[in-house]
Order: sequence, then structure tokens, then C-alpha cells
Amino acid sequence: MSLFGGTIHTLQNSLDYASAKNRTISTNIANIDTPDYKAKDVAFKSVLNDALSDSLPAKRTHEKHIPFGDYSQSSFKTITRNNTAYNHNGNNVDVDKEMSELAQNQIYYQALVDRINGKLGSLQKVIRGGN
Repeated sequence: MSLFGGTIHTLQNSLDYASAKNRTISTNIANIDTPDYKAKDVAFKSVLNDALSDSLPAKRTHEKHIPFGDYSQSSFKTITRNNTAYNHNGNNVDVDKEMSELAQNQIYYQALVDRINGKLGSLQKVIRGGN
């Protein structure tokens, strides 16, 4: 029996994604002057689409039922952006883009942490008897 019906697990996976994205952005910024360094990104949507298209067929009794599949693997992966070169040395890190993504990711991460704190605060309140 799950206390939160899978919410904590989903939030945990989301925090893992946000942490991986933060590490990737930090690595990109740290290598801004490295010759021939190619910026990396954390992909989520493409992995999700691949998982949905590769799902195992199952007998569905209604057309609105979701097909079954194994979604236990990580829902994101790190990819390299090879299609651009912004600097004369072959480096394709755009500091403005990276800083913008970093700020957006920090807001996303903080929202997830606030949500987990709310869930755990609710549990703590129940344990204390509503006080």
C-alpha cells in the first residue's frame, strides 16, 4: 500500500530529472571555452515517445485504455547537440541559453521540493493528530 498513491515516486523521478539537467547545464557552462566541446542536453520527451511507441501490445477492452508497457527505466537521457557551432573553436555552448535553462530548471526543482514538503507535512500533521 502506498501512502500517497505514487505521487512521491513521480516527484522523486522528476527531481532526478531536474538534478541531471542541472548537472548537464553546469558541465556545459564549465566547458564554454573548451575547443570542440559540444553542448549536452537532457532529453525527456523523446524518451517518453520512444517508450510509448515501443510498448508491448496488450488486450484493451476499450479504445480509451492506455496500452501496457514497462516504464520502470529512467525517463530521460543525456544527448549531445552536434548540429551547431557558435564559436570559432568548434564549441557550441551558448551561455545565454544555458543560463536561461539553468534559471528555469531551478524554478522547476524548487517547485518539486515544495510539493514534496507539502506531502510530507500533511503526513506529519496526521501523525501528530491534526496539530
